[in-house]
Amino acid sequence: MTGQNRPILESPLKLIAIGCLLLLATAGAVAILQRHALMVELEQESSVLLRLASQRADQHDAHLTALSAIAVAGEAEQNGLFLEVAQTISRFYPRIDEVQLVPFDARGKAVGTLPLAPALADTIRASAQASTGHIALLPHPDRPQHYIMVKRSPNTDAARYGLMLGIDAEKLVDEAGTFWSRPDVALTLSLPDGHALFHRGAAPETIRFARALGSASQPLLLETGMQIGIANLLPALRTGLALLAVTLAYLAALSALRQRARVRGAIEQARLSALDSRLAHASRVNALGEMASGLAHELTQPLTAILAQAQAGRRMLARGDSAALSPILDDTVAQARRASAMLERFRNWSRPHPVPRVPFDLREALRNVQTLLAPQAAAQGVPLAFDLGPGPAPVIADPVEMEQVVFNLARNAIEATAGLGNAGQVVVALKPQQDRVVLEVWDNGPGIAPQLRSRLFTPFTTTRPNGTGLGLALSQRLVERAGGEIQLVDGTSGATFRVVLPGRSAEARE
Repeated sequence: MTGQNRPILESPLKLIAIGCLLLLATAGAVAILQRHALMVELEQESSVLLRLASQRADQHDAHLTALSAIAVAGEAEQNGLFLEVAQTISRFYPRIDEVQLVPFDARGKAVGTLPLAPALADTIRASAQASTGHIALLPHPDRPQHYIMVKRSPNTDAARYGLMLGIDAEKLVDEAGTFWSRPDVALTLSLPDGHALFHRGAAPETIRFARALGSASQPLLLETGMQIGIANLLPALRTGLALLAVTLAYLAALSALRQRARVRGAIEQARLSALDSRLAHASRVNALGEMASGLAHELTQPLTAILAQAQAGRRMLARGDSAALSPILDDTVAQARRASAMLERFRNWSRPHPVPRVPFDLREALRNVQTLLAPQAAAQGVPLAFDLGPGPAPVIADPVEMEQVVFNLARNAIEATAGLGNAGQVVVALKPQQDRVVLEVWDNGPGIAPQLRSRLFTPFTTTRPNGTGLGLALSQRLVERAGGEIQLVDGTSGATFRVVLPGRSAEARE
């Protein structure tokens, strides 16, 4: 994962915002696709309805032709046959619910399936007489949603009758499917002059379909439409499935991206760990070189002194001056012990020896240190105070090693304040707490120089001319071996070293 992608994956608000945008985009896409689907559905259903109505309209022409032939085949004795055929047509084709045969002679008798109003008879007669051979389409004057077809019979200039079919416009388009019974679908059928014969549903606003029937004699205008609302554009089931699919895909993508980020993070961590190991190794090599160099430098002084004193002792023996030889041998022994002490401290620092840890009261170690350092503090004129606290300070560690730690810290404090005399002050305070024991050693000396603070616990780091620089390094090793920590406290006058050891209760829980 690149650096630009990590902040996005780590920000829940950004992830939620992106997810919401994806859901909105999905809803928009569903709405667009659904609108297109509705348009296609309306177009298809309207085309089917148009074909059906056109086929039915063409049947009307055939019925008019058949009835006209029967009407002119005979005279009045044929009226019964005409009426029988007309009733049969109405029975098998319910949309043709009226048939009338009106003679041009107003004195003649009209024949029809229903009683004929004089006004309608006049309309039929006038339309047929004015015809030039084409079928006339007129709205029915007495029956809503009906139109009439008027044809002269015979269809010549010698016509004697006006033949009329009454058509129910609603039945012309019925049985076209359940689609047209939906409340959001509108359907209108009109005469060519715009007179509306039949209307169903709300007025279409969004999607429209308009086309004339494919009948030469009845080019009625079929108009359809559909109201588009939120429920149409976003159907619950389809929208829910789409949103669920996008959500699952988004979560899967996030999971994959997070997994990829974790893999890359692990690779980067492994690279950094390898680099850190190389740096640590280099640091150890450098530290080892510095320790070896420092140890060689420190051992140079006692070895040089031993060599010089040995040479001086040999000269004393050559002159037979045995009285002067004894002090020289004493100094040689002292220098040899000093060199041995240096080597012993270095060995203790560099080789951690497993030692048994026992429960004991840390105050006992402090009392022993107070007894050991009291003469040195008195000789330097430095007041040395021990605050052991009101109660016991139980810890689990090696008592001798803890004495060595306190001894090193307190002796360093005494040596740091040696030049102040009675104005100097060294305080060793014990502060037992619930799960740990805190020991602080404070002095009001010059403190620790800033350039030495970062490597204060590094071997051979010292500010005293005769110091070895191993005391603090060894103390750190002993404290850490006991499961504690040691540090220099910042922000105090002089120098304050704090040692934190786990209490006996914490050790028992572990």
